[in-house]
Amino acid sequence: MCGRYATSRSNADLSALFEAADETDGLEPDYNVAPTDAVPVVRVSQSAGGTVLSRARWGLVPSWAKDPKVGARMINARAETVESSSAFAQSFARRRCLVPADGWYEWVRSDDGKSKQPYFMTLGDTEPCVFAGLWTVWGKGDDRLLTCSIITTPAVDDLALIHDRMPLLLPGERWGDWLSGKTDGSLLLPTPSSHVARLELRPVGARVGDVRNDGPDLVEKVPAPPLRPRDVEPIDLTLF
Repeated sequence: MCGRYATSRSNADLSALFEAADETDGLEPDYNVAPTDAVPVVRVSQSAGGTVLSRARWGLVPSWAKDPKVGARMINARAETVESSSAFAQSFARRRCLVPADGWYEWVRSDDGKSKQPYFMTLGDTEPCVFAGLWTVWGKGDDRLLTCSIITTPAVDDLALIHDRMPLLLPGERWGDWLSGKTDGSLLLPTPSSHVARLELRPVGARVGDVRNDGPDLVEKVPAPPLRPRDVEPIDLTLF
């Protein structure tokens, strides 16, 4: 986690929800976000004098990187090492963001071992999942890129039936602290169980496995066997 997710809310809806100035020039729904895709993020901009809604490329590219292609391998930052990582530490200290999503996908191997069942973790249509994220800027002039990464933590509660890791989901009361300049230990506390319990672990169709597919049908529920602890299998989707 997290190697694929969905984001369909408009720039108007997101800027209103987060009380952020819109810098995106519009957003298109994307039900199959993959590494290096452009995604909405909410961050504090000193030049704008407040909170802004921006478009960033998913996969953080450190300022010292020689080639932006390295971002494809940096879509996630582990909470356990983010404060000491050469790639992420400066962004964690100074450039944190919120990454709004409809939900995210994970894959679980079937009982016969011959297929993998995708699941979509979501809070439903009325409330976004908000991931803790980091951002930075790489390059200058025409080469300038705003890029981002999503913080991940060990999976908790029922999410451990799906995958061994999860995004750091932030309930609304933690948004302000995450965007602030604070760097105390409370920022990386696990997602509260009460928030995780509200997630729907929705089995969805196999079409989401191909990044060329898009559309709201990807998040529609399909029949699937009940989840069991023995089904757990970490799957690396960072190369999709």
